[in-house]
Amino acid sequence: MNAVVVYESHWGNTAAVAQAIAEGIGPTARALTTDEADDAALADIDLLVVGAPVIAFGLSRESTRAQIAAGAEKAPTPPDVAHPPVRTWLGQLPRTPAACAAFETRIWWSPRGATGTIEAGLRKAGCRVVARAERFIVAGAYGPMKGGELDRAREWGRALAQSVGA
Repeated sequence: MNAVVVYESHWGNTAAVAQAIAEGIGPTARALTTDEADDAALADIDLLVVGAPVIAFGLSRESTRAQIAAGAEKAPTPPDVAHPPVRTWLGQLPRTPAACAAFETRIWWSPRGATGTIEAGLRKAGCRVVARAERFIVAGAYGPMKGGELDRAREWGRALAQSVGA
């Protein structure tokens, strides 16, 4: 199965989840940042999984990423804001008739999320959503992931692969 997991990650939590999902999907699945997920990387894919952290109760924007960068001294490590946000990437996504799914990383109490916006962008590009969006819990504002969440991400990846017919 040709599968790609595209992600936005600021402190490595969403990147770790994306990698775990790709591992669950299978050995040929790749986890890519938004700038790595270009037209060539998306050519002839069977499954596209897209994820991002919940920032300011939703999918980040350039303005929220600027705030993240400006407040970097509060974080234990500098945030990675070098890659385009998922919102921007989705806006440029070419027509992609692949099966797709969305995920987010979040603190447990967040009242809203990012997956609805991700799914809307995927549908607009012609993708067909094949699974309920998944939410993975971060133990604190900067991480790490709550215990067991990476295992849960691998399991979700396996379930996605089975639903698409790997």
